[in-house]
Amino acid sequence: MTYRLLDLFCGAGGAAMGYHRAGFEVVGVDVKPQPRYPFTFIQADAVEILKDDSCWQCLGIWPVDAIHASPPCQAKSKMTNCRPGLAGEYPDLIEPVCKRLTAWGGPWIIENVDGAGLPGQDDLFGAHGVMLCGAMFGRALYRHRWFQGSFPLHAPNHPRHLRPASRAGHWRPGTVISVEGNCSPVALARQVMEVSWTTRDELAESIPPYFTEYIGRQLIDRLNAREAA
Repeated sequence: MTYRLLDLFCGAGGAAMGYHRAGFEVVGVDVKPQPRYPFTFIQADAVEILKDDSCWQCLGIWPVDAIHASPPCQAKSKMTNCRPGLAGEYPDLIEPVCKRLTAWGGPWIIENVDGAGLPGQDDLFGAHGVMLCGAMFGRALYRHRWFQGSFPLHAPNHPRHLRPASRAGHWRPGTVISVEGNCSPVALARQVMEVSWTTRDELAESIPPYFTEYIGRQLIDRLNAREAA
């Protein structure tokens, strides 16, 4: 059985590619045009779509079996918070998106950056979350991303970061490349991220597909268990 996943705030499709590899049919939604998105794309306001799922059928995205959301993270990023007052200029969408996904009732995942406040494990308040890093998947990439789910998640072992990481744009042999900002060399960044179809700026903001392939397989197990119940 093929399940349909709604990819909200989809960007250029790094997360989408991982869910596709896991076995999902993926439909992306973003308020900005995404000409390089590799799957079905609808330009729309993801926040508004979450407010009213009755419009999903007319947009061609019904039925939906699961949802992934990557709300804009500028308000939480380390770079933004280096400049006093700048974070307040960006909307913090994580909490309202989480509430709307919970109200929707199906299985969902929210992804965001280190410092966003997503749980890194099950907690006493019923939240479920994990942190993923490129090193967990054998890649020379220290890229931490946090995933909160509507159900318990698990993560691979997190190896120690023994190799030094280079500054963005200043990679040297023997270091781990930093894929952010003005990342270079781009060919190496594409290889370690497994993202080949985006611009450099889109690449720097992408989720490595092997992260969401890993999460997506857990999501499919969850959906299969629900079908079997």
